Amino acid sequence: QVQLVESGGGSVQPGGSLRLACAASGRMFAIYDVGWYRQAPGKQRDLVATISSGGGSTNYADSVKGRFTISRDDAKNTVYLQMNSLKPEDTAVYYCTAAATLDSIQRGFGSWGQGTQVTVSS
Repeated sequence: QVQLVESGGGSVQPGGSLRLACAASGRMFAIYDVGWYRQAPGKQRDLVATISSGGGSTNYADSVKGRFTISRDDAKNTVYLQMNSLKPEDTAVYYCTAAATLDSIQRGFGSWGQGTQVTVSS
């Protein structure tokens, strides 16, 4: 099992950018698939992006395609979410999760971080 800590959230104006980081402790992080979820107030937690172990496969929710990029640096045990062209509707708490399979990521069965707040407002 891995422990995850998110960072990089904050407040930004529409059209701005942020880069979130998910730092993992624990052994063999490189073998885990990783995902970013977000949860806006009063809404369910939605899957935003995933990256496979090794980084060879990525997937995005339609709402963020072309604006967000997920990547990983296994030497640093860290996964990133680069967010560009941010919109007010991107405002949410962002969580990273890691699991052995993409299916577990999609079902919410992985290890979770504590979340980081992203606020997009003028």
